[in-house]
Amino acid sequence: MMKLPQMLQGESLIRLLQGTAVGAVATLILGFGWAGWTRASTALAMAKERADSAVVTAMAPGCAEKFRALADFDERLIALSNATSWRKRRDQFPIELITFHGKTTADSELIDACSELVLAQDTGLTQ
Repeated sequence: MMKLPQMLQGESLIRLLQGTAVGAVATLILGFGWAGWTRASTALAMAKERADSAVVTAMAPGCAEKFRALADFDERLIALSNATSWRKRRDQFPIELITFHGKTTADSELIDACSELVLAQDTGLTQ
């Protein structure tokens, strides 16, 4: 019969397995904590957040322009400038201006960005 190497016998085998476990844990801690590894779900969430932010940046100027073209713009502008909460600002916009394509609910970031553009231009604070 063939004899197992010394490192795979008795006490040596236990130390080898312990070293392997400690090395695996250390690799995970360093990889996720320091090297910037992420799980697939985390990366997907980050990508979605960045994509939504880019869409808001692209849609906000069009939203503000369409808002200014509304027949009752003056009344809505006064109400928008007096709005103290997100919900009150949301009520001043037609739903089609503040929703992403294919969605049925208003996007709070788009409302904030569009409101900011409308109010900044109409009060002379354009950047």
